[in-house]
Amino acid sequence: MTFVTKLRFQSGNRYELESEVSDLKSMIERKGAECKGPHAEPPERITVPQYKSLQPGDAYSAWDYTVYSRKLEIHGNDHIAREIGHMDFPESLHVEIEVEQQKPAGHLQK
Repeated sequence: MTFVTKLRFQSGNRYELESEVSDLKSMIERKGAECKGPHAEPPERITVPQYKSLQPGDAYSAWDYTVYSRKLEIHGNDHIAREIGHMDFPESLHVEIEVEQQKPAGHLQK
């Protein structure tokens, strides 16, 4: 059975995100793993209201920021995926790791 490790990176700093993801992809490929991506998602614009106090109508202007996302997939090579799971990433980068088990075509399920 093959494992697919899905990595999702998010950050408000697009340049740092691009740099980290491209460095990671080149490291994965150097080690001989099959890597798909990075796939970019549309930037997400987030607005957060800010209040001066708990009184209704007593608010500052809303705080706006953009979150950029990239996705990578590693097929097989569990040891490389495990190594990435133990890596230290910058605090401005949010990393989600999902491992999916894929069965070969024609595999009978019981």
